[in-house]
Amino acid sequence: MRFIVLSVLALLALPAVPASAQSDRAIADRLPLFARNNCQPIRDPGNQLFCGDAALAAAAEKLSIAIEERLARLPDRLPAIEENAIWVRQRNLSCGIVGQTAIRPDQFETVKACLLKVTEERAAIVRDPDFDCLAANTAAGAVICADPSLTLAETELNGQVLGLIGKLDPTAARFAFAEYGRWTRERDRKCNLVGKENVPLQELESAEDCLADHLKRKTDEIRAAKGDPKKVFGRQVAARIPDADAVDFCAARIHAANSCGNFLRINRVYALDSQVTDQEAQVTGEIEMAVLAPFTVCSRIASICTGTCWDATTGRPQQGAGNKTRPADVFNVTRRLRVQRTFAFVKAADGWRCREDELAPVNSGTAGGGS
Repeated sequence: MRFIVLSVLALLALPAVPASAQSDRAIADRLPLFARNNCQPIRDPGNQLFCGDAALAAAAEKLSIAIEERLARLPDRLPAIEENAIWVRQRNLSCGIVGQTAIRPDQFETVKACLLKVTEERAAIVRDPDFDCLAANTAAGAVICADPSLTLAETELNGQVLGLIGKLDPTAARFAFAEYGRWTRERDRKCNLVGKENVPLQELESAEDCLADHLKRKTDEIRAAKGDPKKVFGRQVAARIPDADAVDFCAARIHAANSCGNFLRINRVYALDSQVTDQEAQVTGEIEMAVLAPFTVCSRIASICTGTCWDATTGRPQQGAGNKTRPADVFNVTRRLRVQRTFAFVKAADGWRCREDELAPVNSGTAGGGS
C-alpha cells in the first residue's frame, strides 16, 4: 500500500521536458537537501521542491501518513488513490506550476509557500473520516453521502469488511479487495447509476432503496459468516449469467492475480455483445481503467493488465509493438484507458466460468485524458 501512496505522491510526472540548466541550478542552490537527496533526476518542478526542501519534505511525509491512514479505512482503496493523484496535479496548477515548466527564481518563495500551505491543508482534510464520503466522485457515492442512514450503513459495512480482510494472508487479501471493488461496480450497474456523476442529486433519489438493499444484503452476508472471511470472499468462482457482471468477474480476477491494482483501477465495465449456446458463451465487453502509477506502454503490466501493448503516439492498442516503442513511453498517473475484448465462458453446475486461457486479443481501445 505504501508503494502506491509514494507512487502517487512522487511519480506524477508528465513526459520529461528539460528546463534550462541555469534555471535548474538557481533552484537547486535554494534547496538545502537537493544534492543529498539526489533531486536532480526529478523532472516535475513541484516534486523537486518537495525533495530538496526540509519543510516541504516534512509536510509531504505528514500527508503520506494521513493518506495511508485514510486507505486503511477503506475496503475499496483504488478510488481514493485516484482521487489523490488528481489532487496532486491540481496542487501544482493551483500553485502556478504548469507541466514541466521550470519555476522562475523570482517565483520560488511564492510557489514554495503555496505548496506548503495546500499540503498542510490537504493532510488535515484527509485525516477527517467524513472526507471519505465527501470525496466520492461517483453517483452512488453522492447519493450515499447525502443520506445519513445510507452513510451509516456503508460505514458499518466497510468496518466489517476490513475486519474480515485483516484476517487473510496478503494474497487472499488482494483478491478480497478486488472482490469488494467488483461488488461496488455491480451495485452501480444494478442501481442504474453508472455514468450519472453529473446528474442532479434529486434525480437520483430513486436509487436510494436499491443502494439500501445492497448495503443490507452485504452486511447480513458478512454477519452470517461469523468472522470467517472464507465464507464471504473467494467463494464465487462463476457468474450467474454471461453479462456485464460476468465480464467484470473475469477482469477483476485477472487484475487481482497479477497485482494490477498497483498500477490500474477498473472504473467501469460494460457488456456490448454476446453469443451464447447451451454450454459456452462469448461476451464482448468494454473495460474502462484509470492509471494509478506509471508503467511502460508496452510492458508486462500493459500486456497482462490491459490486454495489449499500446502505440504512445496514437493512443491505440498495438499488439506486439515492443520493438516499436521507446523505453520512455509511459502511461502517467490519471490517464484513462478503455479496451474492448471478448471473454470466453463455459457453463458449469454453479454458473458461467471464465476461461482465462481463451481470452481473445483486444479488439479496440483508446488511451486519453490524464497526463
